[in-house]
Amino acid sequence: MLKILIPTDLSENALKATHYATELFKHGPAHIFLLHAYADEVYDLVNQKQDSEFETVKREIFIQTDAALKMLQKEIFVLSPNPKHTVECCPEFSSLVDAVNDWVERENIDLVIMGTKGKTADKKLTFGSNTLQVIKYVKCPVLAVPESQELDYPENIVFATDFQLPYKRRELKLLSNIGKRFGARIHFLYVSKHKNLSLRQKDNKVFIEAVLRENHTYFHHIEEDDITQGINTFIEKNNPDMLVMVNRRHSYLENILYQSTIEKIGLNIKIPFLVLQNLPR
Repeated sequence: MLKILIPTDLSENALKATHYATELFKHGPAHIFLLHAYADEVYDLVNQKQDSEFETVKREIFIQTDAALKMLQKEIFVLSPNPKHTVECCPEFSSLVDAVNDWVERENIDLVIMGTKGKTADKKLTFGSNTLQVIKYVKCPVLAVPESQELDYPENIVFATDFQLPYKRRELKLLSNIGKRFGARIHFLYVSKHKNLSLRQKDNKVFIEAVLRENHTYFHHIEEDDITQGINTFIEKNNPDMLVMVNRRHSYLENILYQSTIEKIGLNIKIPFLVLQNLPR
């Protein structure tokens, strides 16, 4: 059974991500964990009201959080009345990243799905700070859903990769299952001035083809020094429904994430963005 963790701050964007997750996996069995980490809310409220007792505030926020998650739980069952779905509410007194990490490890989560931005994020930014933190530090695939997303089925998926490192079968199977569920075409995009692949790259490509043998896969090469320009050009021409990349040591994606320079580097991400972590679990 697929295990999905949905961290939510109950903002409009977070609700959008929840609806998208429900739509994406509505036909198969799944255990969905609705997580709201509320430690920051408690500390903020205690600081604002100097005479407030910490434990009292903590209890009040817990009650509010639990009630809000149960409302969302009911909404999910209305949107997707699938008897094979289990939806669990998880109010957690913790920071977001710590809470997500704990649940990922405790439940062996397959996929984290969240909005690209929360209620406090700058509307001009592609990703809010919480989403960036989760993508950078949680050892689990993360699907970030933009607020503008209209719940389109992922019929065209772009996977931007350089084929340099071996991929994890579990993460590729996740992508494969999403692709098969919607009959999606998965386009592997290699942006480089060098067209020919090394032996290592060829081996990794063969592994992809083997794991995704039941999918519709296509391989593209763009001769371009600027990886960002190559990805943006391909997205503009092909209008995909999802972008996939791998976050690994010394990768293009790691570089822009750790410097928080997605805006500066100009990577145009207005579609759901699936980040694979390429880590043993």
